[in-house]
Amino acid sequence: MHHVLVIGAGTMGTVHAKSYAAMQNVELVGIVDLRGERGRELAAETNTQWFASYDEAMEKLERVDIIDVCLPTYLHKTYVQKAADAGKHVICEKPLARSKEEAQSIVDYCSEKNVKLFVGHVLRFFPEYEKSRQLVNEGTIGNVGVARTFRGGIFPTAWNDWYADYKNSGGLVLDMIIHDFDFLRWCFGDVERVYAKSLLGRGFARIDYALVTLRFKSGMIAHVEGSWAHEGFSMKMELAGSEGIIQYDSAKEKPLIAVNRAKQAGMGGVAVPESPLRENPYFRELKHFIDCIENDLEPRVTVEDAVKAVEIARAALESIETGKPVTLV
Repeated sequence: MHHVLVIGAGTMGTVHAKSYAAMQNVELVGIVDLRGERGRELAAETNTQWFASYDEAMEKLERVDIIDVCLPTYLHKTYVQKAADAGKHVICEKPLARSKEEAQSIVDYCSEKNVKLFVGHVLRFFPEYEKSRQLVNEGTIGNVGVARTFRGGIFPTAWNDWYADYKNSGGLVLDMIIHDFDFLRWCFGDVERVYAKSLLGRGFARIDYALVTLRFKSGMIAHVEGSWAHEGFSMKMELAGSEGIIQYDSAKEKPLIAVNRAKQAGMGGVAVPESPLRENPYFRELKHFIDCIENDLEPRVTVEDAVKAVEIARAALESIETGKPVTLV
C-alpha cells in the first residue's frame, strides 16, 4: 500500500486526488491547501484529511511514501525539494520549472537525495496520442515531414490569478502547449531550432495566443498553435507523412483517423478511432508512476524528457521576445 499526500487542491490537485482515491493499492492520506474551504471540500470528496500546510501534514501523518506536487509552477522547486529532504518519492505536475536550469537543479537535487521524481506530461497517456505515435513508429503513413498541433481554451483562472502573472507562469507557451512540445519530441526526437510569435506583452487582458515552429534534427517541421482566447477546450493534431496522414480533433465524434494513401486508393481508408473516455488518462499516468516506484521501472516520461520540454518552451519564449529563431544546443 502506497501512502500519498497531495499538495494543492486546485484543478490538477483535484484530478490527482480523485485518481488516487480510486486506486486499490494507494491510500490518499491527505490534501494540503492553505484555502481551508477548498481543502476541506476536496478532502471530504476523497475521504481523507485536510491540512493547512505541508509542515502540518508531515508532522501529523504517521506515514507518507509519495508526495504529489500540484502547485503553481513557481512553487515546484520549493516543494519538490521539501519532499526530497523528507526522503519521499515525488510526482510533480508539468512544467517541472520555469527554466531549463531550474528544472535540471530539481532533477539533480532528487538524485542526490536518492528519491524518484516523476513529471506529469499526461499527453503520453491519452489513447489518441499513444495510437498516433504507434502508427508513426509502424510506418503506417511513411516518413513524417510536417506536423501541426492546436490546443486552446479560455484563459485559466487559479489561486491568486497566477497564470496572469508572467513572472510566475510563463504564459500558455510554458503552461499549456508544452504538452505538444513533449508529445512531438516523444514521436520525432530532439528539436534543433525554434521560432515563435505571440501576443505576449501586447496588453490584451486575459487573452493569449502563440504559434511556434519547431525544426527537428531529423528535418521534420512542426507548427504548434496555442490559444487562451476560446470558449471551451479543444485540441487537434495532424501528422503528414509520405504515405498518408493522421488527423485528430477532440471536438469530433470520431477524433482519430489514420489514412494510408495506397490502401485508400485500393481498399478504402484505414480508420482508427480511440476515445479518452474509455479510461482516464490522468489515472493511467499516476498508476504508471506508482507501478514504476513499486517495481523500480523506467517511466514513460523521464526527468530528462521533462527538462527538454522546458528547454523547448523557454526557447520559444526567447524567440517571441527577440523576434529571432533560437537554436538549441
